[in-house]
Amino acid sequence: MSAPEKKLFLLDAYALIYRAHFAFSQNPRISSKGVNTGVMFGFTNTLLEVLQKQKPTHIAVAFDTSAPTFRHEQFEAYKANREETPEDIKTGIPIVKEILRGFNIPIIEKDGYEADDIIGTLAKTAARKGFEVYMMTPDKDFGQLVEEHIFLYKPAYMGNAVDVMGVPEVLAKWDIERIDQVIDMLGLQGDSVDNIPGIPGIGPKTASKLLKEYGTVENLVANTDKLKGAQQKKVQEFGEQGILSKELATINIEVPVAFNEDELHYDGPDEEKLKPIFEELEFRTIHKRVFDQELNAGTSSTGQLDMFSQGSGASATNEEEKEPGVMQTIATVEHDYQLVQEQTAIDQLVKSLQGQKEFCFDTETTGVDAVEAEVVGLAISYEKHKAFYIPVPEDFQEATKILSAFKGVLEDPSIMKVAQNIKYDVLVLKKYGIHVDGPLFDTMLAHYLIEPETKHSMDAMAEQYLNYVPVSIQTLIGPKGKNQKNMRDLDPKEVVEYAGEDADITLQLKEILEKAMTEESLKKLLNKVELPLVQVLAQMEYEGVKIDESALASMSGELQEESLKAQEEIFKIAGREFNIASPKQLGEVLFDELKLVENPKKTKTGQYATGEEILSKLANEHEIASKILEFREYQKLKSTYVDALPKMVSPRDGRIHTDYNQAVAATGRLSSNNPNLQNIPIRTPKGREIRKAFVPKDADHVLLSADYSQIELRIAASFAKDGSMIEAFKNGRDIHSTTAAKVFNVPLDEVDPTMRRKAKEVNFGIIYGISAFGLAQNLSIPRSEASDIIKAYFNEFPGIKQYMDDSIQKAKEKEYVETIEGRRRYLRDINSRNATMRGYAERNAINAPIQGSAADIIKIAMVNIHKWLKDEKMASKMIMQVHDELVFEVPHGEVDKVKEGVITLMMNAAKLEVPMEVEAGIGENWLKAH
Repeated sequence: MSAPEKKLFLLDAYALIYRAHFAFSQNPRISSKGVNTGVMFGFTNTLLEVLQKQKPTHIAVAFDTSAPTFRHEQFEAYKANREETPEDIKTGIPIVKEILRGFNIPIIEKDGYEADDIIGTLAKTAARKGFEVYMMTPDKDFGQLVEEHIFLYKPAYMGNAVDVMGVPEVLAKWDIERIDQVIDMLGLQGDSVDNIPGIPGIGPKTASKLLKEYGTVENLVANTDKLKGAQQKKVQEFGEQGILSKELATINIEVPVAFNEDELHYDGPDEEKLKPIFEELEFRTIHKRVFDQELNAGTSSTGQLDMFSQGSGASATNEEEKEPGVMQTIATVEHDYQLVQEQTAIDQLVKSLQGQKEFCFDTETTGVDAVEAEVVGLAISYEKHKAFYIPVPEDFQEATKILSAFKGVLEDPSIMKVAQNIKYDVLVLKKYGIHVDGPLFDTMLAHYLIEPETKHSMDAMAEQYLNYVPVSIQTLIGPKGKNQKNMRDLDPKEVVEYAGEDADITLQLKEILEKAMTEESLKKLLNKVELPLVQVLAQMEYEGVKIDESALASMSGELQEESLKAQEEIFKIAGREFNIASPKQLGEVLFDELKLVENPKKTKTGQYATGEEILSKLANEHEIASKILEFREYQKLKSTYVDALPKMVSPRDGRIHTDYNQAVAATGRLSSNNPNLQNIPIRTPKGREIRKAFVPKDADHVLLSADYSQIELRIAASFAKDGSMIEAFKNGRDIHSTTAAKVFNVPLDEVDPTMRRKAKEVNFGIIYGISAFGLAQNLSIPRSEASDIIKAYFNEFPGIKQYMDDSIQKAKEKEYVETIEGRRRYLRDINSRNATMRGYAERNAINAPIQGSAADIIKIAMVNIHKWLKDEKMASKMIMQVHDELVFEVPHGEVDKVKEGVITLMMNAAKLEVPMEVEAGIGENWLKAH
């Protein structure tokens, strides 16, 4: 009987710890005690995967130390470009070591050497003693150590399976002929992670080609005369650097560490050591995996089972802890996704849906433009791992007939409808006479409220919460490009699994996210604001807005003339013609030939900087700079708006249908696309002219514009409870003149335009956390003067200063801030030791509640106005939202009633210490109405 196989696993600690850090960097795991446990959780799960699936007989974990190594002595810049160690790693390393001690796994580290060298030495020694050795690391450099009994074991990660590489795999991966050429490859191409320079201009393919011909870096350098052109020059100049890089990349296999077979033997974990660690970290499922017994469930501060950590944003559930690298797929999970085509089957499905409290639905369509897209199929799920797909024909009448079977359940106000980005589906179905009603739940919006700054796609959430990788759309229709198919091109049988999975996964996500919403106290915000707004936006997008194409054509001609005129004036000042659109040529003219400044700023590529910020500073003194800005404005207006808008007009109804996004801006503000209404310029006369082209549908209608006046300043005054500012607003005084009078210590009637301009800059700048340097830049004044203005401002408005200080302090304690409706902005860097990151978080602590509250207020106003127009059976329609402004298309007979109603509802959308003011206007186009 042969002796049992000796199987040694050597783990590269820091590589696996960093891997765990990045796996949870966007969605940190925060315990109920406020501890970020992502590093410990990810590392422990990876360790368990090895112990339980690979069953090593021997194991050790190698760590780097903080001491410099022989590589630093050889090359001072070695690893010099590495950023400071993230704080969750700093705090996590000692706990990871405690966990390893609890598993009775040896920790090996030695000053002067890296973990790579320790692993290399132990691997080579063990292989000579009859071990099968697995170096567990995602670091490709370990390929140089692979031999007959030594393997590179790359752990599973984010959907990728475990990758075990022996000699053939390493040779194929690097496209080399011998294993020792791994270090030659690294010597030639360098390694940006470790700041190993290599030879500039040589990438993997060139390196492989050169090694096939010359074998080693040294031999290549010795035969430089056989090379040609730029390559020869590079190797001549940087050859010695390539040889040094090879030395730096070579793993030392002669580290003075003892190989003790008995000490490396794995005998199992110590429950007495591990249990208190797992309890502290709230690793209940990990404890069960290790010891096959439940860990006492902790309770959160609310007394509920700690399913979701408090104050963290979205995090993995403690009940369902899963290794981020071991992902389920449609191939590994049992499911029942059915194709439903026969009328009897459709009727049976509808009957089943009528008895449900909720169901998830998802439309498969011909495109991403909801207004133009046609329905190809409808997927429905009301039970986990079960879904139905109903294909819909291309003929509109036939499609409408099939979809009408579901009209009753989709419009039933007693059944909850669940979807991912439900606005899209609501809008698509409007064309088929279906008006989705009842309680809605949108997984995208729910996740947006929980984690506003991360991805909200179904795929990303499935990986985050379900450890599941959905089928990619590109597996069905191919990669993006001209050859990409359309859903209509596929046989329904090909779509069933994909569409059914979408509905099923979305339904599963709803259950998890709903619990998270309760924990995060965000359910009210979702149900009061975001979900009702879905119907408002869908209606706005469906209505669209009419464009006067003849006005745009006329404007395009004018802009072209003005652009040519500005160009001629620029050439005249420059003394020659050149390409104004070329930063290189422009920089040469401005700074080499005209010498506008002595030491012009340059970009990273070495060219002169010619951006708007640079030119704006020069514009007051140099006519050519102001003319270039003028030229650029004309060019941008013409290409981005005037010539682009007519191309966006829908052939269906001759109107533009912008797409409003609820889940993009972390502040809560809406954004829009095709066109981006928020970006239509209003600062310059020519920019404002574009609004002329937005017109009512006919002569029987006008446009009504209603705009909040200085809403963010009013919110700031209310939050700060600053008496001076509140009094000014309540008495209807101009807030900027009032501020100027106080800051510059002059009577109100003596405030001049310059003082008011400076005060306005301060008023808006303060709530965005402006510094004396920033204010000085914006106003083109000395920093000392800017500093004096800010000091005077805080002296006159002490409530604002107190609000700013309190906001930062509260944010430091909670690591998030909230708006008036409870919308959260997480500020995980608020306590960072990095001053830049901390400063950014502090500015957000001040501004996010103000900006987010402004977003809440206009959204509530939109919901209330939409309901009022519907209840009053008005013909008027809300057609646009831009920043703090709402635009309506109103029949002449409803103007007075709608104007009064809109102003009232906007002013009463929220209760503030300061009265809200709304300015409203009527006009035959948007410019006149505004």
